[in-house]
Formats: sequence, structure tokens, C-alpha cells
Amino acid sequence: MSVLSDRDILRAIDAKRLRIGGFQRENLTPNGYDLTIAEVVIIGGKDKTITAGKAKVPPKTRFAVSTLEVVDLGLDITASLWLRTTWARKGVIAAFGKVDAGFRGTLTLAAFHAGASSPLELPVGERFAQIVFEDLSSPAEKAYDERSGHWQDQKGVRLR
Repeated sequence: MSVLSDRDILRAIDAKRLRIGGFQRENLTPNGYDLTIAEVVIIGGKDKTITAGKAKVPPKTRFAVSTLEVVDLGLDITASLWLRTTWARKGVIAAFGKVDAGFRGTLTLAAFHAGASSPLELPVGERFAQIVFEDLSSPAEKAYDERSGHWQDQKGVRLR
């Protein structure tokens, strides 16, 4: 596998091997693309959903973010998700996974506000995570929706 550079990402989009709905050129990085917050769900006894303004996540609280962008990966591209270091420096802990070849939809990114005293402010529209695209050595035999497809075409935060 090889990581796609900014040039490679633009070529993959032009070739229709990759689609990023809501694409903003300023979110392109040298080796990925910064994903922005569309929705925040503060997870607790009674989940709270924020879709405008700023979400205020209490200390020691789980939350999930949905991306504004809709990604659509071809059969020969996968991706890794990484928390932007800006958020790690503010006490956010998150571990994301791979985005399978053939996946299509928004992404739900679960995290934890590990801070002990102050609420974490998450502005809707702010960059939250980076997606790093990788070429597969050969196209997948079966796309994501044919293997499991549980999250295919998701919109907004989906926890189950």
C-alpha cells in the first residue's frame, strides 16, 4: 500500500476512484484531507445532539462526531482516520480504524474528553480528524457493502 499525496488525491477524484462530498480544497493536506464536524452527540444517560454552534462536552465524557463530508471509496482505495493533534492537545482521546474499500457515507468518530475540569468546546464546521487514503495493491474482490455493509450510506452519528 502507498499513501496518496495531495496530488494523488486530486487525481483519484478526477478519475472517480474517490469522492469526497462537501470537498473543500483548503482541507486538503500534503498526504490527506481534514474532515469537519457536522454533528456532535454527547453520550450519556440521555444522549444530546448538537448540529449548530458549539457543543460543550463535559469533562470525562464520551462523545461522537459525524463528518460533514461524505466519502465514497473505490474498490482499490482504503483509508485510515487520525485525530488532529489540535484536539489531542486539548485532552481528546480517540482511536479510529480503517475505512474499507467500497465504503460510502459520512463517518462517525467516537472520542473521549479526558480533561478533568473544563468543558471541551467543539464548533460545528471545525476540522476534527484527518483521513489518509491508501492505494490497495489490487482492487478488493468484494466491496464493503458485499462483506458487511452495516454502516453503508450512513448519515449523521450512528452508534448502533
